[in-house]
Amino acid sequence: KQFLTKPTMLSRVFTSTQGAGRRALVHISMRSMATGNDKTVGFIGLGNMGLPMAQNLAKNGFSVKGFDLSEGQIDKLVSEGGAKAATPADAADGADVIVTMLPTGAHVEAALQGKDGAFESMKSGTLLIDSSTIDPMTVRKLAETASASGSELMDAPVSGGTLGAEAGTLTFMCGAEQTTFDRAQAVLQAMGKNIVLCGGPGNGQIAKLCNNLLLGISMAGVSEAYTLGIRLGADPKVLANIINTSSGRCWSSDTYNPVPGVMEGVPASRDYAGGFACDLMSKDMGLALAAGTSVKAPTPLGATAHQLYQIMSANGNGGKDFGGIFQMLQKKE
Repeated sequence: KQFLTKPTMLSRVFTSTQGAGRRALVHISMRSMATGNDKTVGFIGLGNMGLPMAQNLAKNGFSVKGFDLSEGQIDKLVSEGGAKAATPADAADGADVIVTMLPTGAHVEAALQGKDGAFESMKSGTLLIDSSTIDPMTVRKLAETASASGSELMDAPVSGGTLGAEAGTLTFMCGAEQTTFDRAQAVLQAMGKNIVLCGGPGNGQIAKLCNNLLLGISMAGVSEAYTLGIRLGADPKVLANIINTSSGRCWSSDTYNPVPGVMEGVPASRDYAGGFACDLMSKDMGLALAAGTSVKAPTPLGATAHQLYQIMSANGNGGKDFGGIFQMLQKKE
C-alpha cells in the first residue's frame, strides 16, 4: 500500500450535537504558538493541503517531522524548518502528536497500522489527529485501536481549501471526546481559525461528508446554470455579478467560480490545475452516498452529481479540479 498525499477540501462552518438531546457548538478562533507539553509533531501526507498545514505548525513553534512519498514535498517542509522522516513510523517516533492528511481510509490505515506504520513506533499517550476525509467507521475503528495502546485518536477533516491551508484559516470539524478536543487546541489553532467539536469520534467525518455532498451538487448546478446562460448569449461576468448578489448565490459561484475568466486565483483561471481533484470529490460523494444507503437516507441529487464527476474522470480529467465539470458541460459532441 502507498501513502499518497491529499489535495484540497472546501466547505463551511458547522453546528453539531454533543450529548443527549443538547445542541452544542464549540467554536475556537484563537491562534497560538506551541504551548503545553505537545510540541513535537509527526506529519504524514504533505500534499496540496498537508504541506502548508505542516509548514504553519513549524512557523508556530512546533518541531515537525514530515513524511511523504514525494521527496520534493519533504524538501519544502525542511526549507521551512521541518525535518525529514523516512517512513510513517519514523515520523511518529518520539512525537507528541501525529497528524495524517491522506486521500482514503485505506491510506490512513496503512500509514498507521501497516508495515513501517506509525503504530509501530509511537509512544503511549500520543495524540493522533486525522484530517483526511474518510468514512466514520474507519475512524472509530482506528480510535479504538489507538485507545487500546494508551493513545487517543480524533478525526478533524478540514474546510477552506489550499488558500485556507496556506493562510492558516482552515475550519476543523472534530470528532473527539471533550478532553481530547481540549488537548488538540494548540496544534489545531496553529493551522486553522475555526475549530468545531461535532461530537464523538467519527462525527467530524459525518459533518464533512454532508458538506461535500452538498458542495458537489452545488458545483454541478452552478456549472449547469452558467452553461445555459452562456449558450443563450449572456456574458459570464455579468451573469456572475447577478447570481452572486441574488438568491442563487453560493460558494461555488461567488468564491470558487468554475467559469474561466470570471475570477482570478481559482483553478478555473489556470485550466483547473491544483485545487480539489475531481477524483477526490467523486470519492467523497461516494462515501456520502454509501452512508446514505446504510441509514436509508435518499440522496437522488447526490447520485446524479456523482455520476457527472465519474464521467469527467472517465474522460481523463480526474486529476483536474472538480470545477472542471463546467468545462465538460461545454462539450457539444
